[in-house]
Amino acid sequence: MPTLWLAICLMGLAAAGYHLGRTRALASAGGDVRELHSLPVYYGLHSAMSVLVPALFVLAVWLLVQPVLIDRQVFNGLSTATAPDVAGGRLVMTEVRRVADGLDLAVSRGALSSQDAEALDAERTDLRALLGGVGVALGADVQPDVLNAAQRYRALTSTGTRAMQAIVLGLAVAGLFWSLSRSHKDFRARNVVEAGVLALLLLAALLAIFTTIGIVLSMFFETTGFFRLHDWKDFFFGSTWAPNFRGDSELSILPLLWGTLYISFVALLVAVPVGLFAAIYLSEYASRATRALAKPLLEILAGIPTIVYGLFALLTVGPMLAKVFAKGGFLGVEWMAGATSVLTAGLVMGIMLIPFVSSLSDDIINAVPQSMRDGSLGLGATRSETVRQVVLPAALPGIVGAVLLAASRAIGETMIVVMGAGAIAKFSLNPLDSMTTITTRIVSQLTGDTDFSSPETLVAFALGLTLFVLTLGLNVLALYIVRTYREQYE
Repeated sequence: MPTLWLAICLMGLAAAGYHLGRTRALASAGGDVRELHSLPVYYGLHSAMSVLVPALFVLAVWLLVQPVLIDRQVFNGLSTATAPDVAGGRLVMTEVRRVADGLDLAVSRGALSSQDAEALDAERTDLRALLGGVGVALGADVQPDVLNAAQRYRALTSTGTRAMQAIVLGLAVAGLFWSLSRSHKDFRARNVVEAGVLALLLLAALLAIFTTIGIVLSMFFETTGFFRLHDWKDFFFGSTWAPNFRGDSELSILPLLWGTLYISFVALLVAVPVGLFAAIYLSEYASRATRALAKPLLEILAGIPTIVYGLFALLTVGPMLAKVFAKGGFLGVEWMAGATSVLTAGLVMGIMLIPFVSSLSDDIINAVPQSMRDGSLGLGATRSETVRQVVLPAALPGIVGAVLLAASRAIGETMIVVMGAGAIAKFSLNPLDSMTTITTRIVSQLTGDTDFSSPETLVAFALGLTLFVLTLGLNVLALYIVRTYREQYE
């Protein structure tokens, strides 16, 4: 039974539980709702939750844990010749899962029976010829150890899935009968349901926290593996980024960090003035009709995919700047060698950040009480003086926080930098030079055939963890500024 059908069965049992729980509670009160402790809907919800919550919890945990345990068990059964180390084992396990999926697909399409799939000869089996007729492309001949591991993987997965279905359905049925046994007029169904909903809300709140912790830990463990293979002094204090996958790489983050901060700075030079002035106009000067039209049009920029901005930088902004600053252009001097540069990526990224800055700043400016504006105008100040001397100082902490959040967004951008800034890691103050950023190098180091035992691949996790700490620091600083210096108005 597929997982989807299992979920549909659980929903059906929950619906039946809702009806039966509600009906049983009413029957115990002789059909008089006033005799019940809680409204009938709570008895139905209690039965439905008793069916769904334990079953779905076990289903979710099982789906997360089962692949890990099966991978570990199959991996331990591989010979050292097939999987000589952890990195090689990862590649072999990828092949094992691919072959197992191919066998499952062949069985589902009728090219093989389930018994034939289990009894395949492990001696020089050519699965490409065997399964090519049903469109199952498995590449070259499969090694005997890999085929045996794939068959074991299928068997363990099948056994685990059947056990999961039995246990989940058993829990759902047990929860249904248990809830029905408690559905009588004196049962405090409302209290139990509200406590259960509160627990679910708490779990949802904790889920985001646990996800963040999991992301950090996963990067941290891989980063420790990198620093066991590469000197941390070269990473943090070196001056060259030159990975070559030959064991003598120079992997310093400083050139990448410089490019990241330089491009983000140029982007903020574009986004902050334009976004802030747009927010001031929309909140203080624009009529209601103009605001209703201009604000949605401005925020459309936030919905454009970053790959589109990257194409805009590559095909429009970059060539335009190259024509202006190439040889024979501005002052007859070749300032710019190609279309990719810090200025190209910074300009386009700044355009992308404009709605981010303007929307946050607009909300913050509108939060300033109208009475402060009226008082300033009543004392004889002009509208511009009121904005400059009253509104902006009152909204300044929030605006600073918005700028720092925009900086975090700029630091984490990838596609615009890949297509607009180039791929050269170096120190330079010239905004017309090509540079690269941390995010671009992470993509580059993890693209293609990766060997997770080499520092040239593991460095991506060290870069990611460093980037995470940097953006987290900016977010914490923005939150601190807003909470410390904001004014509380009646």
